[in-house]
Order: sequence, then structure tokens, then C-alpha cells
Amino acid sequence: MREPIVPVGPGAAPDLAELARVVARQRAEMDRLREQAATSAVVERAKGVVMALSGCSADAAGETLLQRAKAARRTLLEECWITLGELAPARSGEPSAEPPARPAGETGDATAGLPRTGPPPVSSAPDDVAAALSRLARVLVRTGTPQELARCLLEHLGQDLAADSVMIYARRADGGLELLGHAGIDERLAARWRQVPPFDGVAALAALESGEPLWLEDFGQDSTRYLLIGDPPGRWRSRVWLPLPGEEGPGICVGVLRERSGPFTPRDRAHLRGAVRLCTGRLRTFTAPSEPAADPLPDAVRALFAALPVPAMLLTPLRGPSGGTEDFRVDAVTAQAADVLGGTGGDPAGRRLREVRPDLAGTPVWRGCLDTLAGGGTYESEPFAHQEVVNGATELTTYSVRVTRLEDALVVTWGRHASSDRQEQRLADLQRLGNLGWANWNLTTSEASWSSQVFAVLGRDPADGPVRLAGLPALAVPEDRSALSHAVDALIHEGLPLDAPFRVRGTRGVRHLRLAAEAVADLHGTPVEVHGFVQDLTARRRAELALVETERAIVTQHDVLQAERSLVARLQNALLPLPDRVVDLAGLRVEVAYLPAQAGIHVGGDWFSAIELPDGDALFVVGDVAGHGIGAVATMAQLRFTAKGMVITGSSLTGALARLNTLLLHSGDSHGTATMVLARYRPAERRLVWAQAGHTPPLLLRDGEATYLRRPSGILLGGTTTPRFEEAECRLEPGDRILLYTDGLVERPPENIDVGLGRLAEAAAAHPGDAAGSLGALLEAMLEDERRDDVCVLDIRVPKER
Repeated sequence: MREPIVPVGPGAAPDLAELARVVARQRAEMDRLREQAATSAVVERAKGVVMALSGCSADAAGETLLQRAKAARRTLLEECWITLGELAPARSGEPSAEPPARPAGETGDATAGLPRTGPPPVSSAPDDVAAALSRLARVLVRTGTPQELARCLLEHLGQDLAADSVMIYARRADGGLELLGHAGIDERLAARWRQVPPFDGVAALAALESGEPLWLEDFGQDSTRYLLIGDPPGRWRSRVWLPLPGEEGPGICVGVLRERSGPFTPRDRAHLRGAVRLCTGRLRTFTAPSEPAADPLPDAVRALFAALPVPAMLLTPLRGPSGGTEDFRVDAVTAQAADVLGGTGGDPAGRRLREVRPDLAGTPVWRGCLDTLAGGGTYESEPFAHQEVVNGATELTTYSVRVTRLEDALVVTWGRHASSDRQEQRLADLQRLGNLGWANWNLTTSEASWSSQVFAVLGRDPADGPVRLAGLPALAVPEDRSALSHAVDALIHEGLPLDAPFRVRGTRGVRHLRLAAEAVADLHGTPVEVHGFVQDLTARRRAELALVETERAIVTQHDVLQAERSLVARLQNALLPLPDRVVDLAGLRVEVAYLPAQAGIHVGGDWFSAIELPDGDALFVVGDVAGHGIGAVATMAQLRFTAKGMVITGSSLTGALARLNTLLLHSGDSHGTATMVLARYRPAERRLVWAQAGHTPPLLLRDGEATYLRRPSGILLGGTTTPRFEEAECRLEPGDRILLYTDGLVERPPENIDVGLGRLAEAAAAHPGDAAGSLGALLEAMLEDERRDDVCVLDIRVPKER
């Protein structure tokens, strides 16, 4: 209350002491009002936190705070500060209600009295984060759906954390995810990611499995580990998936996506954890099972299901958080249906269908129930086998299921197929799989009966009816009618079995059919009935004809290739004669080996040349033309004779290679590339000058050590219009050995050619023999497997001094 101010009469001196007391009382009143306002704000913020965590009303939240304060012997303000996690005092100039010092041994927790599901939402958070979370808590209690909650989160986090999108997922019963709410993404993308299968690499599932937030802050690395949401995924460069804390209720994960890249700061992480913690109560309220109460069934319904002589049951759908049907409740069931359901035992009435028969989920019957409930009409399943116990013995019985909608429920009935039905079904399956149909002709009454498959095989309209047996040949093509007519006459008059192929022409073209039939005779041996089948053999006949044509083509092609190989081999032998002994050239001993490929029937384009030049020098050439066959041999001959002619007439080795390159480029031949090595030996100086065009280097053996000569520049012939070739030289010593060879000696696909070169060096060092025929030992060591390419080798030796 305020004290009245006593007026001072005219001329009276004011009582200064009384005025001071009045001012002091007014200041005390102002301080009390400020404290009351600050206290009220703290209480309201604490109530908002409790409401968000538990989903209760404002009055219930206030009552919860009072009860906890009384139980802990604290004031209401102390309890509110503890609920808010010991927020820092307000800044200077703002109303404040200082939090009290916490008693020793106590810990503040906004969830005291609630399930313990994780760290306090605001504990150890900066004061601005705590204030933001308090504002969020007061807004969350007004959200009524997961979609509203997602929009609320985005409005809150978009301002404080630069969040661009929010997605909320719940785990389905099959382990996948279902989108409950979203904000900041368009409906097309939301529809695409509404149902997420339980695949590996889904970030939200990984967060739910670990129970910890999954921070995705490096888009380049994260995109290789996870299947990222987005169209394109690079729209959001950083994101986090935060599972709701605790083990109770369905697994729910909140995703916050940002278009900017970079890590989340410690303040951001504390803010996000607190925000998701505040959403726990509301989300669990939204996702609580909405199973409708089982109203008592009318007596008439119970009496009806008790009297029904067939397996039947009444199902009520149970909706999930998103409104979709998750399960069905069995409200009524006949005794026969209980036997068919089997399951976990006991009376199925009142229980969930997936509890009774977990294996039904995902089956065609389950999908039929969902379709019928969605307005798809009555569902009838295909017949299926079911194992049941009849009179103590296990039998396989065939059933089919019919599902009919009854207002908001489903009536499911099972139809049991008799043995005759099963036999008819098996016969129909046999005709369909064998593409045949049965037929019966009564020769006495001239009546005929066909199965539906016979009409399909013959391409005849069932409305036209079956054809008499004597008229069946008229359906065949003219070329087959006579033979089929004689066979049918012998069947009808003599009772001889019939098995005849014939062809018919229809809308699907000419088809190949088979008629097999036999007659049934009376006591006198006269045929009175004929039964048999008609089978469509078109596919098999076409395959047989295609196989015959293919075999003919293969034989013809093989003969052509063999003739070509023989011609090429003769041509190659004429163009490339092999010496039958060691040749002496310019004081060198030269041995030649040429081995054609063993795989395939084509002849390759490997070649060699070893001649003595007019000035007494020796020329050695080894080359390999790309390809096989006549074209390769022709190119080989052209290069072999041209190279020799050029060097004999004075061309340098590099000049000869350059001209040969031009020759290949302008020859118009499809075998337009080749590799080559040319070497000129000057005996007076024992000097070997050589050049190469994309060829493997010569191998030098000296004093038991194998070394490859360093290759000068040179590209394969026919590869470019501006080639560059260089020469190299090597001085030979008595006892030296030089090997020139084609790649068939060292290549073994798919290994690297360097491996083959190393193998050749080792083999040459291990077989250094000087006697004639030593080259053969080297080839045997190198060519253990089947040769896939031609091999050509020049073995050049410098005799030892005597």
C-alpha cells in the first residue's frame, strides 16, 4: 500500500524526515514489483519447458513445478531456475530474479519427475541459447501436428542457426523411415523422400542406430559415405540428424539442413540438442499409437461369426502417426479361421493381426487388404497352398482369400478348394506351361470338346466352337493337309495312333503345331471316341531352324578361314623363307626363328630380314604389322622389301623409317600401322647402329649379364604425319649376343609387358649356349603356354676371338 501524503499548510515548514520515509517506502514498493515481474517471467518460462517436454497443459505444468519444489523443500522460484538449467542473471538494466546457489549434491534437471532421456536441455548453455530455447518451448506447445512443429523449428532455427530446411522422420515397423513433417523443402522432393527403405548409407537411420547426433559437415566426404537427401544433394552443404533421446516410443529423428558449408559451432550444437530435447514431448504425443478403442460388438455380429461354417474374420485398421494403416485388429473370428491362422496360439480375437501372423506383412493378401480399405474394391487372391492338420495328419490344402470392405472394417474369408478343383487347376497350369490343350471327339455323335488352350493354340475364336476331327486338316497350310488328312483317316477308320506335325497360318504368322491322339474302340474294335492334345511347337521349331542355319554358317565360315589360312601361310613362306641352318653375315653368326600363333586360324604379320649389304655391312630388320590375315601379310611384304631397298640404295636408318611411315599413311590399307627395328652392323669397327619405330628394344648379353639397349626416339609407323626418329649405336665385343624379337615373345595378357621383358632377360642369361640350336632352348623356356601371337626372333652372335 501507499502512504497518504499529508498536505502542508501555508507558511508551515515541510517535515523532511516524513518525506524521506515516504520516498523509501515507494522505492521498496518499486523493487518488489520489479522482482515480482521478473519472477513471473521465470515461472512462465519454466512452465513452457515442462509443457514442451511432457505435452501437458499450462495448469498441469505449474502444478508439477509446485509439487517438485515442495518435495525438494525449495521455493517455486528456485525450482524454476533449476528447471531452466541455472540460467545466467539478466544483463545490467534488465529485471532479474537471481537463481539461488544450488545445494550441495543436487543437480538441476528440467525433467525431474519425467523419464530420464538425456542431458538437460539448457544445462551449461550460453544465456542467449537458453533464452532462445525458452521462447521455443512456449511456442511448441501450440503446435498440433508434426508438420506445424517442423515449421515452428525452422522459424526458430532459421534465425539463430541459418537453418534452411527441417525434416522429421519416424522409423517404420519394417526398419525403414516415414516422413512425418517437413519445412523448407518443396512437396515434390518431400513426396520422393516420404518413404525411405531400410538401406545402408541412410544418414537418418545411422543416427537412430547409434542414438547420437550425426554431424555431416564435409559435403565431399559425406556424399561418398551416405545417401544424401536433395535434388541435387549439393543444395545443402551441411546437415545434422538428431535422434530423440531415450528408448521409449518410436524412433524419431530430426534433420536440420543448411545451404552454407562448414562445421556447427559448439554453441550451435548445444542449441540444436536443446531444441530437439524440447520437441520430445510433443513428438511422442503426436506419434503415440492411435489405436481405436475396441467397441463391444453387437450380439448379432458375434452370433453371425459363431454360426458361420467358413473361415472368416472381421478386421479394424490401426492407423500410424502419418495416418497410414500399420496393422489390423481382429475384432471377430470364426473357429475355422482361428485354425487357418494358426500363428502364436490362443484366441486371435482382440489381438493385432501382425501379432497373430507376423509373416502376413508384405504378402499379396496384406496388400489386398490395404487396397480394399483404400477403396480398391473386393480383393480375391490366387490359390495358394496351406499346410494344416486334418485328423491328426499334416496335409497340404489349397485356399484362396476374399477381402470385402464393410464400412471402416474388412471382412476376410477363406475359400477351401476341393481335390477336384486342385486337379483342374493343375491341368490348367500344365496346359499353359506346355503351350498345349486337350481335345475330345465323339465319333458316334460327331460331338467335339476342346479346352480353352486348344482355341488359343489354333488361333480360333471360342465362339466358333470346336472343329470335327475330319475337318481338322483343313486348318493346316496347303502343303501339310494331305499328310495330316491321311493320318486322321487312319486314326478314325483303323484306330492307329496319331502323332503328326503340321503348320497353320493366322494373325501371328505361320506356326508349327503337333497333334497327338489315340482312339477308344467298342467291343467290336470300332473306334468310337478320340482324345488327344494339340501343342504349339513354334518357338522350339524356330530355335531348331536358327541352330541349323547357325551351324551351316559356322561350317562355311570355318572352311573360308581355313582356306585363307592355307593361302596366307603359303604366301608367307614364299615371301619369308626361313634358313635351315645358322647364317654367317659380316663376321656374325645369325640364327632365325619364326613360330606362328597356335590360337586362332589367322596368320600374323611378323617378319624379319637379315642380309649383307654391298659395302660389306649387315642389315637386320624385325617388324610386326598390326592385324592378321591376307592384308597383314601384304603389308608385311611391302615393308620388308621396301626397307631393304631403301637401305641398299643409301638411305639412313631414320630416313628409311620416315619414308616407310609415309608409305603406310598413304597406302589406304586398313592394316595401316606397324612396329619395326632396323640395325646396321659395321664389322670393321664392330659397331651396331640401330633405330626403332615403336618396337621393343634389343637385348644385349655380355659376360653372362643381360641388358636392354636404351631406345632412341621413334613412334610406330603409320601413327602420325610428323614422326621423329633417332639413331643409337653400340660397340660389340667378341662373345656378345644380340636378340631382336617381336612382342609375341614377351607378351602374356593381361600382365604388363615389363614383366615379360624381365622374364626374357632372365631366360637369356640362363641359356647362354653358343652351340647351334641354343635359340630353341631359349624359346622353350619363354613359350610354355599356348602362343596367342606370332613370334619372330633374330639371334645375332659375335664370335669369340681365338
